[in-house]
Amino acid sequence: MTTKAQTPQLGLRANLAQFMLLVAVNALVGGMLGQERIVLPLLAEHTFHLTAYTGALTFILAFGLVKAITNFFAGTWSDRFGRKPVLVAGWLIGLPVPLLLICAPNWGWVIAANVLLGINQGLTWSTTVIMKIDLVGPARRGLAMGLNEAAGYLAVAATAMATGFLAAAYGLRPEPFLLGVAYAALGLGLSTLAVRETRAYAHHEAGTSQSGLATGEVFTRTSFTEPALSSASQAGFVNNLNDGLAWGLFPIFFSSHGLTLAEIGLLGALYPAVWGFTQLATGTLSDRIGRKWLIAGGMFLQAVALALVAVGTDFAAWAVAVTLLGLGTAMVYPTLLAAIGDVAQPTWRARAVGVYRLWRDGGFAVGALLAGAVADLWGIPTAIWVVAALTAASGLVVAARMYETHPRSTR
Repeated sequence: MTTKAQTPQLGLRANLAQFMLLVAVNALVGGMLGQERIVLPLLAEHTFHLTAYTGALTFILAFGLVKAITNFFAGTWSDRFGRKPVLVAGWLIGLPVPLLLICAPNWGWVIAANVLLGINQGLTWSTTVIMKIDLVGPARRGLAMGLNEAAGYLAVAATAMATGFLAAAYGLRPEPFLLGVAYAALGLGLSTLAVRETRAYAHHEAGTSQSGLATGEVFTRTSFTEPALSSASQAGFVNNLNDGLAWGLFPIFFSSHGLTLAEIGLLGALYPAVWGFTQLATGTLSDRIGRKWLIAGGMFLQAVALALVAVGTDFAAWAVAVTLLGLGTAMVYPTLLAAIGDVAQPTWRARAVGVYRLWRDGGFAVGALLAGAVADLWGIPTAIWVVAALTAASGLVVAARMYETHPRSTR
């Protein structure tokens, strides 16, 4: 018989130490991604001499496809085996990534490294999201996702800036990727020794340990039939489609206009830095005013920002544009996850998060293919305009189809 002392207590305050540990772990997850944001597009062009944009962006295609699929299985496996084993497995798979990037004699090694990075990110980031939702309960879900995504993307920003300066000072390899070696080792150690299992918290919130809906039904609802869940999935897909464009083509675009490596590093860091910092506010704001219009407004703001990148010609103009892009993304990113948590029941919530993240990170792959193909045919500015139009259309879908999901807004 379960005693009162053994009963999981939901809430941020009751689980603060474990919650903040998971925030730190997710910062390390973000750092693993940040080591690539500036250096790899330039490595493709300057070291491996990939002149076609589609070819240069194959690393993002590989990363996005693998991460998207892994997200789906991360949710399913978290329900079946528990959250912690999935988290630890993700870190084990991530250990070789920076070493492969350092040693890569050809572009095939870079693709292989990004396959492993996609698995690492899918397992670790998905699991930290699920674990935080488990711990905090329904009342502070927006705040929890804001903290989670802020930690991850501030680490992306800081690492992108650091690798930009390291590349300018020492070259594109190996020094920028030594940060990734440290991140992987520390992430594995913390996840193995200090993180605790949280699946019982979801069972406690649901009042049952049964799995609820079948996985196929969870996929159908989250992808197509449930208006809020499917609206969130398409918005996440388009959001990461434009992030794939920013990741793969912005450094090359800025370099073609004569910006230095340090300036490119600053712009590459500014976007996720604004995104990371302001998520602390937008996640909490969504707990107060609701999810729908933050998501729709964020998609519209991203579209405007992308248009400003396309027409910009100097560092100052692009700094304004990427700042707005970061703000728009911050309005969307934690709010979409919170909306998924609002609608999905605790017994199938981990799988719904996995399906949502399947669609969201599939946007990386489609963004890489679409942006690369359009850029090869008509140039990078045209590719940016196409993605801006798709982003605005996604905002219209949210405005027309999604209902408000947060309970406080309906009282």
